[in-house]
Amino acid sequence: MVSSSNLEERAAAMANSTQLKSDALLEQMKLHLATDVGKELTKKIGLVYQFNIAPKKIGFNEEIYVVDLKKGEVTKGPYEGGKPDATFSFKDEDFLKVATGKMNPQMAFMRGAMKIKGSLSAAQKFTPDIFPKPSKM
Repeated sequence: MVSSSNLEERAAAMANSTQLKSDALLEQMKLHLATDVGKELTKKIGLVYQFNIAPKKIGFNEEIYVVDLKKGEVTKGPYEGGKPDATFSFKDEDFLKVATGKMNPQMAFMRGAMKIKGSLSAAQKFTPDIFPKPSKM
């Protein structure tokens, strides 16, 4: 017999598993954009990216984030100022690989790990360099 506390733990674990690993990186990105380096990035790039990040399969249960490199902010939910310059769709793990430089964005695109809508010239400015480097503990 399964105890009710065991069921609650499993339900909580399942609820937590829907949280994307990318959430933490995008939270760090908010702080990164407030720094001098982040402000330089905003001046240099001046584009709006929307990221549709799916836990397991592109197009399903996606979390949407907007990284606005015009205003220097990260928001959750679809872009509301018209159309983003480029929209990327990823699985959570592939987004992390690209954002941390473990997977080349062009390779990700060619392998189908990343889908792009919008301006290709804007999309080409999306590189791991825009993301904060993971801190070494």
